[in-house]
Amino acid sequence: MLEPGGVLTQSLTSVPMSISRSSVPPASGSGTVAFVLGGGGRLGACEVGMLRALFERGIIPDLIVGTSIGALNGAAVAVAPTPSTVDRLEEIWTTLDKSEVFSGTVFSGAANLVRTRTALQSNQPLRALIERLLPAKTFTDLAVPFQCVAASIERAAEHWFSEGPLVEAILASCAVPGILPAVIIEGEHFIDGGVVNSIPIARAVELGATEVFVLHVGRIERPLTAPRNPWQVGMVAFEVARRHRFARDMASLPQGVLAHVLPAGETAPRFDSFEQLRYKNFRSIVGHIRSAYEATAAYLDDAALVRPSGDA
Repeated sequence: MLEPGGVLTQSLTSVPMSISRSSVPPASGSGTVAFVLGGGGRLGACEVGMLRALFERGIIPDLIVGTSIGALNGAAVAVAPTPSTVDRLEEIWTTLDKSEVFSGTVFSGAANLVRTRTALQSNQPLRALIERLLPAKTFTDLAVPFQCVAASIERAAEHWFSEGPLVEAILASCAVPGILPAVIIEGEHFIDGGVVNSIPIARAVELGATEVFVLHVGRIERPLTAPRNPWQVGMVAFEVARRHRFARDMASLPQGVLAHVLPAGETAPRFDSFEQLRYKNFRSIVGHIRSAYEATAAYLDDAALVRPSGDA
């Protein structure tokens, strides 16, 4: 049975706000600490608040894995896992409405769709943002080991990037179908990693993580209900497809692996909200960051998850 902040004792029937499965002490300073950053578009702002709460308590990753917008946030942290990086991320996020990322009118989007036949937006503004945010050019330039996932169209499989050019890998992981174009790398087409692995906790475990902090965008905290109209049918189906792997991965964590699913607060929209489709609406960014920060800080403090300064 699961309760928020509780321990996994039987089966995973729903995903709680935060859970652990291990007898080892949390934030002990031993073992491998991983940050897992999930996808979720503009709701990825929640992860910035979570990162700030973690760094304020001296919790620093030894490993980072990310999907979609989590790949972008995660790569920034992998360059320099410091509070100043979070400051930079927050500055980027809170000024997105003034940037050219996802800019343009309905007409320009339609024109781009006619031109490309597959995408409403060019990925060039996003590329420019990534290059501005990340001084690192390749995975080997990063201070913390980092991997990100994208979906291979030709192989119908997840593909993990761990070497080579960093910007191309992040663009591939962020290539939301229909909104951004697929990214071609060595003749293969890649789209958003959330299609195959939205919150890749199992990958962190495969890479040796013994303590995992899951940074997500809040959707998994919202319970699903049976659909009552055609719109909800589609959204429920999408959420079931999105959540089932994470639920399975959490239920099958090996003994000795401690997982913390950090709370995002109360700002995430319901699973059937049209708000999720307004990918250009950045007005609520500050609220997402603040809510996730406050909720995560409270959880970490309640669980005494503060790493001694000598271990940071």
